[in-house]
Amino acid sequence: MAQPPGSPEDLGRQAPLPWTPGEGGEGLMQAIQALETYKKKDPSKVIVRFKAVGNAPIMKQNFYKITAANRFQAVIQFLRKELGWKAGDPLFTYINLAFSPAPDDTVSNLFKSFATDGHLIVNYSTTAAWG
Repeated sequence: MAQPPGSPEDLGRQAPLPWTPGEGGEGLMQAIQALETYKKKDPSKVIVRFKAVGNAPIMKQNFYKITAANRFQAVIQFLRKELGWKAGDPLFTYINLAFSPAPDDTVSNLFKSFATDGHLIVNYSTTAAWG
């Protein structure tokens, strides 16, 4: 069905593109390379040290290497598995006895910001220990 001249659909077809496929190819290639780099997962590992607080059970092994690209949620799930706790059991985690990180923080960012002696110290408890 033909559109009357000046209709919104007709104007959209006539609007010039901000770039054409033949122009600005270098900038476009750089943008594509940046996206590909962002998509790659960082294979490096970070040493995480778990420390019990209060009446939480102490782990036999408390040093683990964890992939730096993981979200902190993966650390929480790993800790639950190692302790044998279910999803409903209370578990509170803290970095350096100071704050509780957001589950979507990356281990890499936490390590870069709060590492102590080359380890990311994660304290865990069965009750809320700090605000």
